[in-house]
Amino acid sequence: MKRVIFHVDVNSAFLSWEAVYRLYHLGGKVDLRNEVSAVGGDMAMRHGIILAKSIPAKKYRIQTGETILEAQQKCPHLILVPPNYGLYECCSEAFMNILRKYSPCVEQYSIDEAFLDMTDTGLLWGEPVDVANQIREEIRDTLGFTVNIGVSENKLLAKMASDFRKPDMVHSLWHNEIQEKMWPLPVSELFFVGRATAKKLFTLGIRTIGDLANTDPCLLKSHLKKHGELIWEFANGMDVSVVQSETPANKGYGNSTTIAFDVCDTSTAKLVLLALAETVGMRLRAAGVRAEVIAVGIKTYDLQYSSHQMTLLNATNITIELHRYACQLFDELWDGTAIRHLGIHTSRLKDQMNMRQLDMFDETNYEKLEKMDAVIDKIRRCYGNDSVMRAAFIGSRINHVSGGISREKSQKTQDVK
Repeated sequence: MKRVIFHVDVNSAFLSWEAVYRLYHLGGKVDLRNEVSAVGGDMAMRHGIILAKSIPAKKYRIQTGETILEAQQKCPHLILVPPNYGLYECCSEAFMNILRKYSPCVEQYSIDEAFLDMTDTGLLWGEPVDVANQIREEIRDTLGFTVNIGVSENKLLAKMASDFRKPDMVHSLWHNEIQEKMWPLPVSELFFVGRATAKKLFTLGIRTIGDLANTDPCLLKSHLKKHGELIWEFANGMDVSVVQSETPANKGYGNSTTIAFDVCDTSTAKLVLLALAETVGMRLRAAGVRAEVIAVGIKTYDLQYSSHQMTLLNATNITIELHRYACQLFDELWDGTAIRHLGIHTSRLKDQMNMRQLDMFDETNYEKLEKMDAVIDKIRRCYGNDSVMRAAFIGSRINHVSGGISREKSQKTQDVK
C-alpha cells in the first residue's frame, strides 16, 4: 500500500491568529491579513525582528527574520503589531486537536505545522485530496484561519507541496509529479537548502531543483560533503523518515537571552549566566537527566557569535554547578567586546542515576545542593517562578529566570484564558 502523508501549515500563522483574535474576540474592523502588516518583536527589548507578515506585505519584499527597521524602510506605512505568545499557544492547540480527529499519527513539527500519516485511513475518510480539503475547510470554518495542505507519499514531498501557491490551498506532489511540479523551482526553495548552500550551488551552475536532481552526487559530495548527498536525494524525492506521533527524547537542553542593554562587565554577564543556569537546570531536572557537556555562546553588539564548550568530569543538573562551569567557559571565551546575547547549552545527557566521581579536594555537599534545587523547583511549580528568587537579582535589571520566551511574551491575556 502506498503511503499517504499530509503536511498541514498555517498561512502566516502569527499574523493570522492575531487577525482572527482581533476580529472575533476584540471586535476589530480591520483584517490584518488583507493589509500590509506584520507581527514584530519588541525593539525596546532588542527583539526587533519580523516574526510573520501578511501576503500583501510580500509585495514590498518584507521578509520574516529581518529587522523592523529594515521592514519600515521598505514600507513606511507597514502596520506592526506586537506578538502574543499565549494566544499563539492556544491557537496551536486548537489546530492540533482538529488534526488528531483525522489520524492517530500526528507529528507536531512546529507551533504552526504538522505531519499526518493518513496511510490507513482511506476507507474511513476517502481519497487523500478530498479529505485534505475537508480538513482545510473545517479549520477555516471552525477556527477562522486558513492552512495549506501538501499531500504526498513521504514527508519531504508533502512539505514541498504545502509551500506551493497560497493561501487556503491543497496541493499534491506524488513521485510521478516531481518533474512537472518541483524540478522547475529555484534550488533555493528545496527543503534544507539555505542561503549559503544555494550560493555554492549557483557557483556550480545549479539553479533549479531539476538541475540538482540531475547532477552527479559525487560532485555534490566533493563540494558539500554529506549535505550534498542529502539534498540530491531530496531533489529526487527520496525521504524515508516516518511520522512520529511521540516526540523523541531531547539530545540536549539550552536557553539563551537577548539582553536589553549591552553588557560590558563580567559581573553582569555572570548574573545573566546564573539566570540562564536556573532555567536550564530546571529543564534538566524536570526531564530526569543530567548533562555531561556544557557550552556557552556569546553574541556581541555587532552580531558576531562565538561559543566554547567543555566535557564535565561528572554529569550534573545542579544550578550552581552549571553556573560555575558556564562562568569558567565565559572567562576563557570573552574578549571584552560588548555583549548583546548570551546562551547556555547542554548535551550528552545521562539518566538521573546519581553517580559522581569522588574528589578528595572537593568539599562541596552536592547532595544538599540537589535537595535545595528540588525544593525550589517544587515551590516554583506551585506558586510560579517569582515565588523564589536568589538575592543576587534583587534590584537588578536581569530577569532571575531567563531564556526562551520572556514572561512578557508568554503572559496570556484574560480573554485568551
